[in-house]
Amino acid sequence: MLMRTDPFRDLERWTQQVFGTAAHPAVLPMDAWREGDQFVVEIDAPGIDRDSLDLNVERDVVTVRARRPELDAGREMVATERPRGEFSRQLLLGDDLDVDQVRADYADGVLRLTIPLADRPEPRKIEVARGNGHKAIDA
Repeated sequence: MLMRTDPFRDLERWTQQVFGTAAHPAVLPMDAWREGDQFVVEIDAPGIDRDSLDLNVERDVVTVRARRPELDAGREMVATERPRGEFSRQLLLGDDLDVDQVRADYADGVLRLTIPLADRPEPRKIEVARGNGHKAIDA
């Protein structure tokens, strides 16, 4: 059997698997902003059971994992646009955030992470000394 290949179709299929589409995102969509002395991240996770949410912090990386259960195989589906299965998202945090104080709340299908800014010492000027008492040797 002769098969034709279409490299553009193959590329499109690959990008949809890696990056997802509007109907089937590959990652959990999020918004992030600074609010006063804290950093806020909201991640859309509708239909996710709170018990399936898993958050880990390692060094300056927060990993969020969630699971939306598969549909009953016995159902005759008319439309299936909501993605199912495992989802994950990693956030690389700057060193100006206090990763030991991350707080997470889940309500109305939105996971909200609140991360306070770390206490940083104020910059200060350092006086440079003029000479150290050593003399140059003349030859």
